Amino acid sequence: MTSVKNETASAVRLADYRPPEYLIDTISLTIALDPTETRVTAEMAIRRNNGTPRNAPLRLDGDELSLQSVRIDGKRLSGDAYHATPDLLTITAPPEGAFTLTVETLVDPTANTQLMGLYRSSGNYCTQCEAEGFRRITYFLDRPDVLAVYTTRIEAKKDDAPILLANGNLTDSGDLPDGRHYAVWNDPFPKPSYLFAMVAGSLGVVEDEFTTQSGRKVDLKIYVEPGKEPRCAYAMDALKRSMTWDEEAFGREYDLDIFMIVAVSDFNMGAMENKGLNVFNDRYILADPQTATDQDYANIEAVIAHEYFHNWTGNRITCRDWFQLCLKEGLTVFRDQEFSSDQRSRAVKRISDVRLLKSHQFAEDAGPLAHPVRPNTYKEINNFYTATVYEKGAELIRMLKTLLGPEGFRAGMDLYFELHDGEAVTVEDFLAAFADATGTDLSQFMLWYEQAGTPALAVTSAFDATAEKLTLTFEQSCPPTPGQPVKKPMHIPVRFGLVGPDGQDLSYGAVAGATVTGDTIHVVDERHRVTFSGVKAPPVPSLLRGFSAPVKLVGGLTTGEFGFLAGHDSDPFNRWQAIQNLAMGLLTETTAAAHAGKPVPSDDSFLDAMGAIASDTGLDPAFRALALQLPGETDIARDIGEDVDPDAIATARNALRSAIGTALGDIFRSLYDTLADSGPYSPDADAAGRRALRNVALDYLLAAGGEAAEARARDHYFGADNMTDRLAAMTSLVHAAAPAAREALTDFHDRFAGDPLVIDKWFAVQAAAPFAGTLSKVEELTTHTAFSWSNPNRVRSLIGVFATGNPTQFNRADGAGFEFIANAVLKLDRSNPQVAARLLSAFRSWRALEPERRERAEAALRQVAATTPLSADVQDIVSRSLD
Repeated sequence: MTSVKNETASAVRLADYRPPEYLIDTISLTIALDPTETRVTAEMAIRRNNGTPRNAPLRLDGDELSLQSVRIDGKRLSGDAYHATPDLLTITAPPEGAFTLTVETLVDPTANTQLMGLYRSSGNYCTQCEAEGFRRITYFLDRPDVLAVYTTRIEAKKDDAPILLANGNLTDSGDLPDGRHYAVWNDPFPKPSYLFAMVAGSLGVVEDEFTTQSGRKVDLKIYVEPGKEPRCAYAMDALKRSMTWDEEAFGREYDLDIFMIVAVSDFNMGAMENKGLNVFNDRYILADPQTATDQDYANIEAVIAHEYFHNWTGNRITCRDWFQLCLKEGLTVFRDQEFSSDQRSRAVKRISDVRLLKSHQFAEDAGPLAHPVRPNTYKEINNFYTATVYEKGAELIRMLKTLLGPEGFRAGMDLYFELHDGEAVTVEDFLAAFADATGTDLSQFMLWYEQAGTPALAVTSAFDATAEKLTLTFEQSCPPTPGQPVKKPMHIPVRFGLVGPDGQDLSYGAVAGATVTGDTIHVVDERHRVTFSGVKAPPVPSLLRGFSAPVKLVGGLTTGEFGFLAGHDSDPFNRWQAIQNLAMGLLTETTAAAHAGKPVPSDDSFLDAMGAIASDTGLDPAFRALALQLPGETDIARDIGEDVDPDAIATARNALRSAIGTALGDIFRSLYDTLADSGPYSPDADAAGRRALRNVALDYLLAAGGEAAEARARDHYFGADNMTDRLAAMTSLVHAAAPAAREALTDFHDRFAGDPLVIDKWFAVQAAAPFAGTLSKVEELTTHTAFSWSNPNRVRSLIGVFATGNPTQFNRADGAGFEFIANAVLKLDRSNPQVAARLLSAFRSWRALEPERRERAEAALRQVAATTPLSADVQDIVSRSLD
């Protein structure tokens, strides 16, 4: 078991950045694998960086390492020439010129429960080095701005590890005495240590090839546990489509002779973009109709694309320091979103991405863990792999494209690749490429990277029928966030349309006031006014089309106008948003009634609007499915903002769901029957959309209650020929507390008991059940034979879903949910601090709760804070949560 250090991490500040005093041009690694005593020999070609003083010591990072020997230019150093601890190796007086440093260490992969550095997973050896895991393998300048060419020789017993993989191209392999063998890999492209990867073990492989736009053949290989090869077909297809798309959309061609993916079952993250050797959590590789849902297929497609796209936005051009993390992650999330939009429905993908942004990143911005897209300080970098860096970071790239237009954006990207290939760069370098390519001043846009919080954009409109003028007035503000009490006005691009009485966009003449380019109003001041002349009829402004900026739009429209846009807006995102606004207004009103103990009212006009959406066969089924879903409980809580009562929210939302199901029962029954599909399963967007709409109809029918609805859901479960339908039916039965739920849960477990990834779904459905007995059930399931505290997927599916996907039970009034998660965090912190810290972030919105719950949440956090020892990961999260 990995030890936890009882020490307070010191703050790292962007303002303190200094270039490395030494550079490592090449590193040759020899890794002699052994389950408990792996010997790592690192031979590094080192030189002083320009300006480094002659007497500067060389300090190499380590983490729990056991040093065996140190040599310079082949000569073993005496004890007074260096100082070593498990976490630092200091060469006190390095040679003045270039020299070769050889360091030999021992590591124990089996005991490495942190799953960082070199560890064993299901008998296979694997590495994970981002952000600072390479220092758990050997002493090194473990920082992103030290780029080296890597040659890796792996040695192992052939029977134990017949497959030996590392970054780059295979240059040599062969047998060794005593049943061992070796393989040598060389990556010709300089890279930082966080992109190093090595995998060894007994693995099955699926092979294919890809021909690049210049005619080069690339071998493609996906490695998985033996027997799971048939479930890799979709992942391989997604990889090939990603490679084609990146050539067409960004002009980026793959550069090695081989591209490999390895799927492992024990992994802290979703996947890792190591150069030429991506390592994936197996949940983002393995799929077939019986075990994977439509959403699983979409996730596999997106994550495959994301990690492949990192080859250029992250690998060939990398970050100068970890403060620039958004430079690779936000940019690459934008790229994978665009890929998925082109592969599927652009409108549906945009809605799905914004739903994720609002539910996760907006909540992060509103709590004690708020931070800028590019933070200016951190204590533990692992805690900054956040929705702000990823999802909000992607929104900034999207805004940049909106500001510059498609041609200007592509010109900026091309210049960025041209100028910085092979370099470690900053956000300033990135934006400078766009400024130079287009002649645009982006200094105010830079504030989006520097300021935390979700800006509020208040809007008022005034129409003068006599003068045929419409005036829109915008006022922007951003609430205080930790360390940033005052914010400057930012450049907010507002895409818009003026919808006339006939539902068509109106034309207009001259524009006065704020800058307007095409369909975009550029709001750059705290108060901004724009007047449109020649507006012949009273319009309803459709603002922030496509969600053109990550802001909260306030005011401007009445309930009737939202209803009008819900039925007529030509922008599909804003049509969906109008429906959500109607639902949110009704839900916040009914939540207040439920909290006060009053009857929860319904709204016939809203029910009519929902019926119109459900009945409109001219709309994409996937869009209709999204539009018919009510805002989630966490979304409602965020909109309420303070003194949140989760039970009242659940009461209001459940009452509205029941009212919709009852009022629109005939429509939903007709939908359910009409959308029945007897054809073979396909994960394509059209088929997935039909299934999604049919399952929404089923869920509403079950919410309305009645034996007929339960019988329909039971038949749906047992008659399903794919995981999407089976899981949807089981979830609806469980969350409706239907008598058939137990039967479905038992059958599901018995069908898939041998498949951990599918049993994760079984855990998750029960963990999210919004009932008082769920906590006891979750505690019971932690003793289930399929559950393991050492596997991140199992922990996330059960403990994580309870904490983040079950608002009423995590936020129980008696505090038992808080206490359970606090104890789980402390248990996990002893073995895997990263997973523990991410689980603890479930408390991010605790200050918004009503006083009784708030007091109990704080007590749980203080229980964690008072525990010793604590990892730096958990200590960082709990201290920021309580500040």
